[in-house]
Formats: sequence, structure tokens, C-alpha cells
Amino acid sequence: MTEPRSDSAVPAFWQALGLPGIIDAHVHFMPPRLMSAVWAYFDDAGPLIGTEWPIRYRDSEEERLAFLRGLGVRAFTALLYPHRPGMAESLNEWGAEFAARVPECLQTGTFYPEPGAAAYVRRALESGTRVFKVHLQVGGFDPRSKELDEVWGVLAEAGVPALVHAGSGPVAHGFTGPGPFAGVLARHPRLTAIIAHLGAPEFGGFFDLADRYGGVHLDTTMTFTRFAGGLGTFPQELLPRLRDLGLAGRILLGTDFPNIPYEYAHQLEALAALGLGDDWLRAVCWEAAAKLFDL
Repeated sequence: MTEPRSDSAVPAFWQALGLPGIIDAHVHFMPPRLMSAVWAYFDDAGPLIGTEWPIRYRDSEEERLAFLRGLGVRAFTALLYPHRPGMAESLNEWGAEFAARVPECLQTGTFYPEPGAAAYVRRALESGTRVFKVHLQVGGFDPRSKELDEVWGVLAEAGVPALVHAGSGPVAHGFTGPGPFAGVLARHPRLTAIIAHLGAPEFGGFFDLADRYGGVHLDTTMTFTRFAGGLGTFPQELLPRLRDLGLAGRILLGTDFPNIPYEYAHQLEALAALGLGDDWLRAVCWEAAAKLFDL
């Protein structure tokens, strides 16, 4: 498989694999004011970033949508998340409105450990939410919080995935790493989860959770790229497990678009360069997400 070395080469990449396009499980769209605040935080290399991190695709919402469509991204999330109480429900309402006008978007919601979280998560599910974003690093909370126990149960029962930034990269706090989220899975073993960034930098620990729980998936976001952003280097000895998990439909393409400091194609280039085979690339770039989200 020829590695796509520029964005213009992305359509040829998925066409050569015999795919109808690609599915990106880790894309950010947010209300304009919140997106601007996130970009400003990256510009300032805030304490949760830890390094200079220039945003390559700092374009209007319409331009970003046109860009993804031009690449052949047939479905994508709109990951949004609160950093304090009282934000999540309004973000869920925005996510529903965004998905209603953007047919490629998988309607995305979120939640925070606060009174009423289970109730607004149920409302979000009733409105058609298909994935929930949880950012333990930004939120700074324990996923085992009592306010979230019912939420995890609701999601496990519904079979709707939570895409969770649970790894300690780029900056750790007391509730990142595989231990706290393992506690959630122990209580809710049927939960469907997507671990962002392959769980970086605790790759092995999160792979162990995927081995133990059939609902645990991982996304590739930013891993193997030349700019890891403090996420750590993937251990070579884990490549066979990465291959096996991918072929089993447990690894999903994720990119972090638009908040990346390199071309979109570089994520695909980095995955192709692993040499894990075309079947693995087809599973990661399309088949796993198509099955998980019933596309």
C-alpha cells in the first residue's frame, strides 16, 4: 500500500484499498466560541498541553466540513466536552443540532459528574446520540465517581459507545491511566468504550483492558505520527497485539482533526508505514467503525 504523503493523495489511498471512503472516529466540532477557546488554549501551550502545538486547520466550520468531504471522510464524530459542571446538556443540544444539518456526523454527546447527568444522558440518547465524548484529563474527574455510575450503566444497556481520553498523555493527573477506567469496566463489563490515542502512553495497560472486555476499542489518534505531542512512543513489542486487535475490529481510525500540527494525510501515512497489511488498514479505516456505529 502506497503511503499518502499529502492530503491530495488521501482519496487514492482509500480507493486502492477498495473502500468507499474512510470513517474518522476522533474529529472535533464544537460551538464556535468553545472551539475558539480551545484553539487559544493550544496557542498558549496551556498546562494540559505541555508543548507548542500549532493548529493546522484553523478554518471556518464550513471550510472544515468541505475539507473532510473532499478527502472522502464519509462519517465522523463531533467530539465536544465540558470542563466544568453545567455545560454538558447545552453541548448535547448543540451536538444534536449540528448532526441534524451535517449528515456525515455521528451525533455526539458528552457528560460530567454532576447531579442529573443520567437524566440528560437519557435525553441525549432519545434524541439520537450515537457516541459520547469523555475527557478525563480536561475534566479532571474520576470516572468511578458516584454521579457517573448510573450514566455508565445507561450507556452499557444502550450499547452506545463512550470515547474516553483516559490515558495520561500529554499530561497526567490522578484519574488518568488504565486503573481508574478499569474500575468502571469492572462494574459495567458490557460497556462499549473507545479509548482515545490507543491509551497513550499506557498502551499495554489499555490493550490488557481490550483483551479482558469485549466492548473495549481504541482509536489511533496521533499515534505513530512525527508529532506525538507528549503521548509517548508506541512500544514495538506491542505491534503484534495491535495487528490482532485491528483485524478483530477493535481499532478505529482517529485523527484529532482539526487540532493537529501536520497534514491530515500524515496519520494515514503513519498507519500504512507500520506494514500491518491492507486487511488491517481496511479494518481500521472503515470496517471497525462501520460495524460499531452500524453504518
